[in-house]
Amino acid sequence: MQFINVALIFGGRSTEHEISIISAQSIAANINTEQYRVIPIYITHDGSWLCEGIAQDILNLDLAALLRASSLEAVSSTLKNMVQKAAQKPFDYDFRASGIEVAFLALHGTFGEDGRIQGFLDTCSIPYTGCGVQASAVTMDKALTKLCAIDAGLSVAPSITLLSSDYHKSPETVHALIEEQFVFPFFIKPANLGSSIGISKVHQADELVPALTCACSLDSKVLVEKAITGREIEVAILGNEDPQVSVCGEIEPGGDFYDYQDKYIHGSAKLFIPARISEELQKKVQLDALKVYKALGCEGMSRIDFFVDEHSGAVVLNEVNTIPGFTDISMYPRLMEASGTCFRDLTGRLVTLALEKETRENTGGTKS
Repeated sequence: MQFINVALIFGGRSTEHEISIISAQSIAANINTEQYRVIPIYITHDGSWLCEGIAQDILNLDLAALLRASSLEAVSSTLKNMVQKAAQKPFDYDFRASGIEVAFLALHGTFGEDGRIQGFLDTCSIPYTGCGVQASAVTMDKALTKLCAIDAGLSVAPSITLLSSDYHKSPETVHALIEEQFVFPFFIKPANLGSSIGISKVHQADELVPALTCACSLDSKVLVEKAITGREIEVAILGNEDPQVSVCGEIEPGGDFYDYQDKYIHGSAKLFIPARISEELQKKVQLDALKVYKALGCEGMSRIDFFVDEHSGAVVLNEVNTIPGFTDISMYPRLMEASGTCFRDLTGRLVTLALEKETRENTGGTKS
């Protein structure tokens, strides 16, 4: 049987570097090795590409356990020391010479989920899992996603978008604008990060400056968003022209909201599949998820998150994740499994969708 050579690309320059590694580890552990030969490619914190060798060594780490037992800074230092000691020659980007036929992207956040790696792979004529350049770029930006969702008829949380440069020039003006338009509590979010990194829930006036300082240090654009009361509901979508939407899942945060610590360190959140909402509301969420998936031009996969108020029946879009987590606690593979597609079949299906998309585009289609 002939193998399909799959480059598993992970790591990257974003603040979600370590989570990307854990996702890649889960993908490598669940992909069908009788059909696919995995070629790991690790992108270091500073952007160097390393193939096999040290990349495989990092895949073999129990990084989730290291994160729980240590600090993020210590884990990052461990990874950098491993790369330095390996002194391995960087990958030369000649995918075809390496026998690579398709890329499985396990990169999260900036430089991985925002269209940049997608554009590079398009230039190299290498098919890849997930969305294309345009959909990746738009969905990565929470402010632009809101505009597209509103145009498609979905409800979103009221918000304003700020430039970090404006905040640094005149903090008092920004403080006054926020206090005039919002009542406590509200959220402050970097516009272009995932894994809830840099997000703060502001309950009172003395929390405003630290929240803005944090968000503005991580992104050039920041959202101030009304806090929505309701259950946190997520759905997974898989497919290109004829996407499949999963059952609804629900997250009950262990803290004030579902933040980075809750997701990856403490593991205190509770997950419910199916979600604890009525069948009518589940259908509404699934319909809205498909609507925004198609409106944004998504392909391959996405996890789409909502807030649902059972009493009013309101369904409010939170965000769209085009490269959702694939860790052992991530909702995307769990939702797909609950909908009849196990992790092993899911990885294979994503590779098949990537190859199908490339075939279509090479015969006259357009990239999303």
